[in-house]
Amino acid sequence: MDKTEQRILMGNEAIGRGLVEEGCTLAAAYPGTPASEILSSVVAFSKETGTALHAEWSVNEKVACETALANSMAGRRSAVAMKQVGLNVAADPFTRAAYLGVKGGFILIAADDPGPQSSQTEQDSRLFGLFAKAPVFDPSSPREAREMVTEAFALSEKYEIPVILRPTTRVCHARQNVSCHTPSPRQQKANFEKNPGRWVATPQFLTGLHRLLNEKLDRIAGEPAFAPMLFAGDRSRPRTCIVASGVSFAHARELLDNLGTEGKIDLYQVRLAYPLHQPFIEEIRGRYEKVLVLEETDSVIEMQFADGGISGRNSGDVPRQGELTPDVIEEIFRKFLGLPAVSLAPAAKKGIRPSLCAGCGHRAAFYAIRETFPAGIFPSDIGCYTLGMNFGAVDTCHCMGACISQGAGFYHAYAAAGADFPTIVVTIGDSTFFHAGIPGLINAVIQGARFIVVILDNATTAMTGHQPTPQIGIRADGSAGRKVFISDLVRACGVRHLREIDPYDVEAFTAALKEADGFIRSPEGNIAVLIAGHPCIVNRAARRAQAVFAMSIMDDCIGCRACIEKFECPAILFDTEENRAGIDQDRCIGCGVCVHVCPAGAIRAEGEKP
Repeated sequence: MDKTEQRILMGNEAIGRGLVEEGCTLAAAYPGTPASEILSSVVAFSKETGTALHAEWSVNEKVACETALANSMAGRRSAVAMKQVGLNVAADPFTRAAYLGVKGGFILIAADDPGPQSSQTEQDSRLFGLFAKAPVFDPSSPREAREMVTEAFALSEKYEIPVILRPTTRVCHARQNVSCHTPSPRQQKANFEKNPGRWVATPQFLTGLHRLLNEKLDRIAGEPAFAPMLFAGDRSRPRTCIVASGVSFAHARELLDNLGTEGKIDLYQVRLAYPLHQPFIEEIRGRYEKVLVLEETDSVIEMQFADGGISGRNSGDVPRQGELTPDVIEEIFRKFLGLPAVSLAPAAKKGIRPSLCAGCGHRAAFYAIRETFPAGIFPSDIGCYTLGMNFGAVDTCHCMGACISQGAGFYHAYAAAGADFPTIVVTIGDSTFFHAGIPGLINAVIQGARFIVVILDNATTAMTGHQPTPQIGIRADGSAGRKVFISDLVRACGVRHLREIDPYDVEAFTAALKEADGFIRSPEGNIAVLIAGHPCIVNRAARRAQAVFAMSIMDDCIGCRACIEKFECPAILFDTEENRAGIDQDRCIGCGVCVHVCPAGAIRAEGEKP
């Protein structure tokens, strides 16, 4: 018997609950904010409800997508989750999947980050859906995100087409009461039906498959179930309407009420952003003279109207970048509806510059790198270690895995110019190395580049919620898997100079950097790799396992601020009145690394704390 209960769920939890309840048999993901909690929620709810499914943290989004697609080809419901830039990584398999179609329902969840809050871009995955010719659902709340899981699976199976569910940060991390049901058993036998004309699809088949895909989209665009929902006005503004989707719709409805205009103007909510309901497009064109489109982050809905008279991003009435916050939408509404403008005070700047945690092993590594090679070039990558820029030890940060290829590019630029090349030190995290660093390393070795790669191994995917890496050998459900070691992969890539050092030992790590620099400049030089291994100190077990010293700053501190400016540990404070540094004992974890930083020798580490 179905049991229903109301729970307050975060948007990502609501999506995870929906996947479990709707019979998803395989869920794969690569962690990335704002999508990280989706897979962990799938695991938690599957265990809670006793629902059998396979859940995995894949090494990257492409692998996750391909794994889920094969499960779908065998006739079983599948899902893959990622953040918006992860869809770039999964683009190759996903765009082809739209042509070939699917069998079991297939949902790709791409969590967008307008703003952006924690991303390299604020790209709009709805545009990717338009490009790939895949339908896109655009939820405005956690509850809608849950409901759209049901709709997306049904649509996917009805038309045998992959479907995108596109929540944004404000949906992913908002909380709302959501109806939770007992998962209903589904008969989903694994049955892969061989059909080379479809699943192999050499070029002679693709035109026909493309035609079929276009026909599917035309039928979807005509389905009454996907017509935008009208919240009708009182006809006091009979030729004016607002069309909104996603969180912009939720903000719009609340703001119309605050402005005293709710119920006076027609408001439409678009739930399926692509393909836009064709009869709705025709209705809007014939019924209204003034139309405002609100959507994040690009003009996907506006573009489908193909009408230059629409007010939106293309017309300049809506900003073409940034998050559509309530303040921004209110200003848009006042101009569009002819209401008095309100002068808004500029928002006060809040917060402080983020920094690596006190005791983070990355800080010690970055300090040694910059001090050893003050004139070096330092490409880096995506992760909490991007904060190495605070130490002057990160010069570039592009996309997952790019740092190694950029290191090669910098080397070839200087080598081809005939100049003596500067020392290039690439820094990349352990999870990022598994995700996208290996091909770049192989290429750099083959092409004879000469630089140092420092793999910052803190034994976790720290920035996105401490998901396990392949080297830990723990699967998404907590079960044990086979460990894959970074050192073995590095050697297999053809690297001949490999050292593993704890960066807490600053002197040994510095010596290893100098040795690596000598190797890359030697006649037989190539790529040198250092694995800087120290567990993330947020991991309580790892923290308990390391030595803890009683730290103090003695009276011989000369107030040079080297410990503040070069090391930037949150536990080291500076008293401007006394012109000396001090230790915040509440934040200090007693790692002792800062002893190496003070030029006056004023920082002391005394015996291990009890």
